[in-house]
Amino acid sequence: MTANFDPREGLAGRLSHHALWGTAKPVVGMVHLLPLPGSPRWGGSMEEVLDRALGEAGILEEEGLNGILVENYRDAPYFPGAVPAETVAAMAVVVREVVRVAAIPVGVNVLRNDASAALAVAAAAGASFVRVNVHTGAMFTDQGLLEGRAHDTLRLRRSLGTPVAILADVLVKHGTPPPGTTLEEAARDAWRRGLADGLIVTGAETGAPVETPDILRLRDAVPEGIVWVGSGVTPETAPDLLEAAHGLIVGSALQAGGGAGGGVERERVRALMSALGRGG
Repeated sequence: MTANFDPREGLAGRLSHHALWGTAKPVVGMVHLLPLPGSPRWGGSMEEVLDRALGEAGILEEEGLNGILVENYRDAPYFPGAVPAETVAAMAVVVREVVRVAAIPVGVNVLRNDASAALAVAAAAGASFVRVNVHTGAMFTDQGLLEGRAHDTLRLRRSLGTPVAILADVLVKHGTPPPGTTLEEAARDAWRRGLADGLIVTGAETGAPVETPDILRLRDAVPEGIVWVGSGVTPETAPDLLEAAHGLIVGSALQAGGGAGGGVERERVRALMSALGRGG
């Protein structure tokens, strides 16, 4: 499933939120891939990586989620810039298989911040969206200084001719902004100058909660923007967060032990969707 450019939304035809998701309030579940070839914890079997990813994607779709985001979460420590060819190749193989079996939008996040690789994988595999941790501005992280490359990302998307939505983190988790940077100005830059199709607000780290006032601050700063919550969503917090935001991206709460990378568990997915009054 792919989105369409809507010339009425934003500059140069921003990608339409509703056209992609078919709902005003989508919920997207994470597939945290097993370690990929070349990474320190690579287990030696792409079949195992594929089987795990397809099983988890199936659970998310069957239980009523609106989208799936595939991420190389277990490849830590991450590259600060471009990932190697073997990572791009492995992710393209996995994402293509997920897209082939899923009837809901599939997305790509190439950690830590390789937006070009994510777009290339999405274009080759038929995915519908990408997540970019630092799209505009800069953040100090455990990989060092990450700088946004929106100028390259938007031009690559145009040259590929593929309507892939760009969801951009605003002051991304596991990062510290340069002194004086505010959530509001970072959001305005990502939306109005970086031409992101959605803005993601997170807690301080993976699984950390997002405070509702931060969502409202971001929405006030960019009233025309599309705001996602990208960390810390639980069955207890999901209803209030989804009321305040346009969408949720959920990882840790759906996985074994409530920790990222533990593997999606059906009962945890059902608990979240039940809390939202939804289900497969």
